Amino acid sequence: MDVTQASSECEAVLETISEAVICERSFLEEIMVGVVGRGHVLLEDVPGTGKTLTAHSIASALGLSFSRIQFTPDLLPADVTGTHVFNERERQFEFNEGPIFANIVLADEINRAPPKTQAALLEAMEEGQVTTDGETRQLPDPFFVIATQNPVEQEGTFPLPEAQVDRFLVKTSMGYPDEAGEIELLRRRASRETGSPSVNSVLEPEQVAQLRTVSESVRVDEDLLEYVAKLARETRTDGRVDVGVSPRGTQRLFEAARAYAAMRGQEYVTPDDIKRVAQPVLAHRLVLTPDATVNEVQKSRVIESVLESVPVPTID
Repeated sequence: MDVTQASSECEAVLETISEAVICERSFLEEIMVGVVGRGHVLLEDVPGTGKTLTAHSIASALGLSFSRIQFTPDLLPADVTGTHVFNERERQFEFNEGPIFANIVLADEINRAPPKTQAALLEAMEEGQVTTDGETRQLPDPFFVIATQNPVEQEGTFPLPEAQVDRFLVKTSMGYPDEAGEIELLRRRASRETGSPSVNSVLEPEQVAQLRTVSESVRVDEDLLEYVAKLARETRTDGRVDVGVSPRGTQRLFEAARAYAAMRGQEYVTPDDIKRVAQPVLAHRLVLTPDATVNEVQKSRVIESVLESVPVPTID
């Protein structure tokens, strides 16, 4: 699959999902950057905006298996990864796969589970495998996590540690639809008998696997490599930031820019591609100083300042 075909396939997926989900196209594009860039996505939004429907629609459009894990304070790691059950007929223990064994996993309200259970996702997200009772098992390929958390109700929750937040390629928000979008939502609901819309499959799992390798062929010139590195390093010197973007974050920005370029049918990355994905890829990786937190400084504003201060490469 080349970048032209990849762009066409991504467009078909986005159009299909748009038939079920009322949202800004940019929101769906950012999730697709996670899919194409072989990363994971964190959605932070209030309940009822359509996060679960979006995740299920993406799985259906891509022709992939889907699993939902509702994270709660009493959820155990074995409830996620699976456990051994004694088979009385065979007189031996058998491993029952947990819900993590799916192509697309929705980790719903991930910050409501205790840290030990949250950590059960770390190996899965980074290595595409889980280890139970000393035995390592490979997860389905492709494997993609969409995690959600509610930014309003924080009482009794367990904030994700920075090491785990750093594992998400993209963090984005769906937001409320505008008035026209909300009316369209009601119009679509009135025209069907089921409460939730359905989405037809656009791709096959093999095509998705090919799609996730296309970005590796996208060219990034030397001056743009320097630009990516400078953006990351600038976050570490900002007075409002306690911990800036890590080297892993620098690499993720590079990968996301190539994925976005591939989605647009480009064989090379432009500065605009990097600037487009900088916010969803970098903002959640920042740790602000106590003073900045008290003053309610937004991480997005820090990234905006960085993009404004670092010179954009130009063609000589």
